[in-house]
Amino acid sequence: MIALLCSVQAESDLLLNTMSAQSPGTVGSKPVIEGIIAHRQVVLCIGGMGKVNAAHAATMLLSRPGIEALIVFGIAGAYPASGCRIGDVALASEEIAGDEGVLTPDGFRDTEYMGIPLVRTASVRLYNTFPAPEPMLSLARRALASFPAAVHAGSFVTVSTCSGTAARARELEQRYHGLCENMEGAAAAQIALYHEVPWVEVRGISNLTEDRDLRAWDIPGAAANAQKAVLAILEGIDR
Repeated sequence: MIALLCSVQAESDLLLNTMSAQSPGTVGSKPVIEGIIAHRQVVLCIGGMGKVNAAHAATMLLSRPGIEALIVFGIAGAYPASGCRIGDVALASEEIAGDEGVLTPDGFRDTEYMGIPLVRTASVRLYNTFPAPEPMLSLARRALASFPAAVHAGSFVTVSTCSGTAARARELEQRYHGLCENMEGAAAAQIALYHEVPWVEVRGISNLTEDRDLRAWDIPGAAANAQKAVLAILEGIDR
């Protein structure tokens, strides 16, 4: 079974319309729907916005027996120098916990500076950066090779406060050299690491991270493209 995780209803409507044999329910007060998409048994959770909601939802999903992989999806804001345009699709080569650390007189320092890993298991010690598992990332790249929108792969940055000014966007872009930012991905990736479940993250670009102007955004188009990419990845799993 493949676990699917997004944050809000608008990011899931297309997939839910595609899903057959639906069995809706709730776990921990969050909507969870089991069914079949692209001949694959899936369980989809609309987990809520932010890192705590994502970690809670991912823990519930990955604690279920028989979960083979986690696909995190939704919308994201792209950094200006990323080359991404509104409507493009982005794949995470790694997730970065962008604001876990300490603010010093010399500026922001991450958890490695503090000497405290965010993930410590018998086999790994990771600070702010969680690399995407290569087999899942390669599968996603192949599945999206002929996708109708442009597809970019690179670093995603997870933040608690989205960049609503051009100055803040430049600061984070220079620090991390990321493609885009979101509010959930690093938390879900961290939980997947603990459960030793492979994960991939795909997002549609709804806006550029600049001085906030909702008139320039395309949330419905970005959400639709992210879900179409999820469909392509599901269809590519058994190829």
